[in-house]
Amino acid sequence: MTAPITREEAGRLMRLASNAAVAAALLMIGLKFYAYLATGSVSLLSTLFDSALDIAASLVNLLAVRHALMPADAEHRFGHGKAEPLAGLMQVAFILGSSLLLLMEVYDHFVHPKPVTRPGVGIAVMGLSIVITGALILLQRHVVARTGSVAIKADSAHYGSDFLVNFSVIAALLISWNFGLWWTDPLFGLLVALYIAYTAITIGRQSYDMLMDREMDEAERARIIDIVESHPQAVSLHDLRTRRAGQDMFIQFHLELPDTISLIEAHLISDAVEASLHEAFPSAEIIIHQDPHSVVERRQDLRARMDQTRPGRSALLDADAKRGV
Repeated sequence: MTAPITREEAGRLMRLASNAAVAAALLMIGLKFYAYLATGSVSLLSTLFDSALDIAASLVNLLAVRHALMPADAEHRFGHGKAEPLAGLMQVAFILGSSLLLLMEVYDHFVHPKPVTRPGVGIAVMGLSIVITGALILLQRHVVARTGSVAIKADSAHYGSDFLVNFSVIAALLISWNFGLWWTDPLFGLLVALYIAYTAITIGRQSYDMLMDREMDEAERARIIDIVESHPQAVSLHDLRTRRAGQDMFIQFHLELPDTISLIEAHLISDAVEASLHEAFPSAEIIIHQDPHSVVERRQDLRARMDQTRPGRSALLDADAKRGV
């Protein structure tokens, strides 16, 4: 398990990864444009399409990351973290667009076959692209592991598909060059287009989950429960709700405490629990509601009796409890 990271350090890493992605995309566009003019390869053109959209997606990502890292203000009390998944959805549009354009080009090359010329140039350029893309992916994965950024993760998934695409283009050029099988070039282009579309769907699902306030994963929820219940005076907790918005994390729950303690003691215990949670989740905003344990038990008993006599009535009781009724 990686050590907790501060919001400032996460921001520095995310900006580094975003700037590196823009620089890498610009370099690869120039290289691949030259190689396509030299070879006429449709599979190489597929990577040029992808790199052109990479630069647009990475620029959007860069702006979104900077916006998402802005602190909360009077008009955005929960911060700007959802700029990250919004950037992820915009990347989905870019990626699907590149896939559609590539499918159109593949169809044209199947209907009107074109020979590949000077494949050696294309192979050399793709080899260099593999090195550049591989270095970028290593950096992005390090940043994702440290920050959990969905925007950088989406960008990394995009460049991960590029990495495989570059290998497939080299294979297509070698086969077409050595064996004269012209159809391998558009075939590899087709496979690349389908893989790009699959990547877009994956990124879209992750971004949608964050925008819709999907709960944090079970391992993180279990860790929260363990931390809370490890406090000697915390009886239990219920109504745990969690969500993420970029680098921002929100945790709220009802903390069950002994009936006999004072309000001051309950406040101090809640502060101690909150401090323990912040050690594990430094960027979390935590809301704790204190409940006397006996009140929770009585509510559970009442719920059980209601279910026996009037099925479904306990759900209304739960709703009233969450509204503070």
